[in-house]
Amino acid sequence: MIILEAQGYRLELAPERGGAVLRLDWHGEPLMRPACGSTIFDVGSFPLVPFSNRIAKGRFNTGARKGTIAPNFPGSDHPHPLHGFGWLTAWSVIEQDDNHALLEHTYPGGEWPWPYRARQTFELGAQGLTNRLSITNLGDAPMPAGLGFHPYFPRDAETVYRGLHRGEWYNTPDCLPSSLDEHEEAIDWWQGESVDTRAVDTAYTGREGMLEIDWPARGLGLTIAPSEELTTTVVFTPQGQDYFCVEPVSHATDAINRAPETLAWLEPGQTATVSMTLSARTLPPAA
Repeated sequence: MIILEAQGYRLELAPERGGAVLRLDWHGEPLMRPACGSTIFDVGSFPLVPFSNRIAKGRFNTGARKGTIAPNFPGSDHPHPLHGFGWLTAWSVIEQDDNHALLEHTYPGGEWPWPYRARQTFELGAQGLTNRLSITNLGDAPMPAGLGFHPYFPRDAETVYRGLHRGEWYNTPDCLPSSLDEHEEAIDWWQGESVDTRAVDTAYTGREGMLEIDWPARGLGLTIAPSEELTTTVVFTPQGQDYFCVEPVSHATDAINRAPETLAWLEPGQTATVSMTLSARTLPPAA
């Protein structure tokens, strides 16, 4: 385990466990859900590379190359592989000091017919945690690529999430997109209500501005600043759970089949990079 500390922030990383964050605290208060078990779904956050969310039946055909990826949902027979390869493999530690770490994962090609190198950097400072994720095409042909982050956050009955997006995807029962509800202007789909008022597992498109979480009972808030490439946000609010997910990502579900132009197409040797910064804030006392 790697521990980084700076400016009241404390970050625990598990490189061998999907390059995951185990926990992120600010002055002892958890900002991400602390790791609560032994599976990858029990961590605080993990990287999404070289694609986000699901590919229908694992099948794709870009015209130049096609492939089939086997189901990879741990402990399930869910038919649509998801989240790429980085979250289910060990990452190597390239650099580490008191407030900075660099991790690396290399994929040689296979089911995903393009070799690549992925890197994550974590840096703590006065602004909070900045997590960068990059992918470099190590092959000899253009490669489609998607990137993102999958953080889990604590949740109680009063937790509020705010994010402005133009579109919300409706899904089939097995979480593939079926239709898009889109507005001319970006809106708060929760309309200021608590996370508990909507049970969703879907993608929101056309993000504008920051994402915010408030925990009024804790007097604590969190601002998430995704880089401009992360135009989409996947939100998962399972009923009856003490966590929820807000995932800044670069494309919607099954984009390689439905909207391949929304992916980054990297020439051999080319790199794409995304980032998110998480900044804690104190909430004013309730009136």
